[in-house]
Amino acid sequence: MKMMRKEKKIKMEKYDFSGWVTKNNLKCADGRTIMKDAFKHNDGQKVPLVWNHQHNDPNEVLGYVLLHNQDEGVYGYGTFNDTESGQTAKLLVQHGDVNALSIYANQLKQSMSNVTHGNIREVSLVLAGANPGAYIDSIMMHGEDSEDEAIIYTGEDIEIYHADRDDSTSKNDEGSKEEKKSMTENNEDKTIGDVFDTLTDEQKTAVYAIIAQVMGDSETENDEGGNKEMKHNVFDNENENQENTLTHDAMNTIIADGKRYGSLKESFLAHAQEYGIESIDWLFPEAKTLNNPPEFIKRDTGWVSGVMNSVSHTPFSRIKSAFADITEDEARAKGYMKGKLKKEEVFSLLKRTTTPTTIYKKQKLDRDDVIDITDFDVVSWLKAEMRMMLDEEIARAILVGDGRLASSDDKINESNIRPIWKDEELYTIRTYVTKGTTNDETIKAFIRAAIKARKDYKGSGNPVLYTTEDVLTDCLLLEDGMGRPLYESEEKLRTTLRVSKIVTVPVMENLKRTDETNGEVELMGLIVNLKDYNVGADKGGAINMFDDFDIDYNQQKYLIETRCSGALIRPYSAIAIEAKAASQAAG
Repeated sequence: MKMMRKEKKIKMEKYDFSGWVTKNNLKCADGRTIMKDAFKHNDGQKVPLVWNHQHNDPNEVLGYVLLHNQDEGVYGYGTFNDTESGQTAKLLVQHGDVNALSIYANQLKQSMSNVTHGNIREVSLVLAGANPGAYIDSIMMHGEDSEDEAIIYTGEDIEIYHADRDDSTSKNDEGSKEEKKSMTENNEDKTIGDVFDTLTDEQKTAVYAIIAQVMGDSETENDEGGNKEMKHNVFDNENENQENTLTHDAMNTIIADGKRYGSLKESFLAHAQEYGIESIDWLFPEAKTLNNPPEFIKRDTGWVSGVMNSVSHTPFSRIKSAFADITEDEARAKGYMKGKLKKEEVFSLLKRTTTPTTIYKKQKLDRDDVIDITDFDVVSWLKAEMRMMLDEEIARAILVGDGRLASSDDKINESNIRPIWKDEELYTIRTYVTKGTTNDETIKAFIRAAIKARKDYKGSGNPVLYTTEDVLTDCLLLEDGMGRPLYESEEKLRTTLRVSKIVTVPVMENLKRTDETNGEVELMGLIVNLKDYNVGADKGGAINMFDDFDIDYNQQKYLIETRCSGALIRPYSAIAIEAKAASQAAG
């Protein structure tokens, strides 16, 4: 029995269970991390306790949870209602059928991938327990003025409270834990034989019986005499057929050799042929999965939320932008001389229209797998992956395009989601650096080009530099003639480049295109304030999740999609810095 937690701020007289509803510094599967005191203002609040985040039915309200903010996270003390559903849930918790908590939170605020603030709206009992990896299941796309909301799983077990326990009992529990710890430490020095000797005669008999059952009690025939002989119980004292049976002495030998072979299993296998033990591995437990749900092997997606939060949003998907170019001489005001004709002003009107496209991700699961996978909520895990990958694809398309060939059926049309890197020169300023003979020469040229290009920048405020990890590292490794770093920190480099932030984007690595004048060029960085990039979507830009059951193939299919447009809406609001080969310098 776990020890009851004692907190000064929380009255301990009455509650049914307790547990961590969220943990600090918890890195989730989608890359986000819950920071300390993110939910500090919820300390001392009572929130509803519901079943599996069901908000549309009052019968799903099981009770309430009292929240307490601690150094490790937010701890909750739960009390069940006297309703039928509340008492049913209470029995499930007491029996250990349900042992995990999850929270629904909104008004989430992030700094890069760190969740710094949120508001806990409810706590749920969930079946997605035993989840050491933890994850956040985002449930809606946020617009410019809205804030993210999420379902957050920690994977911590529930602690059950018993009414007859008091402080003295808790203290005794502490003592019991120390005794158990001491016993565990002492047991580490024992051999397998020592452990086996601690068993009672009844327990030893059970071990022998299991092994004998594996061997089987099948009938065998004597080929020479034709007599049939049935094997007797291995523990009978009468004379029996000793072939393919495990004697007490043989068992002791196997146990004694356990330390030499490294484990009892290996000792059994080593003696299997000697004692006629077949399929002994059946007796040993299956391997246990350490990370449920499975952890995603993925690119760093911390930059994605920054892009999605920074772009402007409009509630309509068809975007038209128009500009009058008054920079030419024909548009200048003119002086007048007597007797001369006054000339009209002439300027060009520039306009373009951006229409929406559909971006989607589709998955399927066999219904049998959904039912049979009980270690974690596989559907929630799959939906979290789909949302994470959809957001990354949209963010990638905004900055540099999706990278697919124009002939691909899966291509995100670049006239619908206009990538900043490849946008028209009216919107994206292009500046080129020539690759030097050394890497340092190239990087110094990059820094100079970024600074000089700000002369032509007409975007909003102080922009952000989006670049690769290699470019950022090479900048920080630059040294002066005395071997001292030119930029001792990222902050000093940022100040030199006149940008508000430097963000590394893994999908920008090794991106190249063919320029009509300079041949093949490689992208080194984008300088832009994403406030000047508009994402338009009808009906609030909601990301829709659909599911359907295929009765013919017994499969559950899932589809997540959104329909939106995207484009820079301000002239000369971005700078693309590209490197060209030295052979192209003359061109």
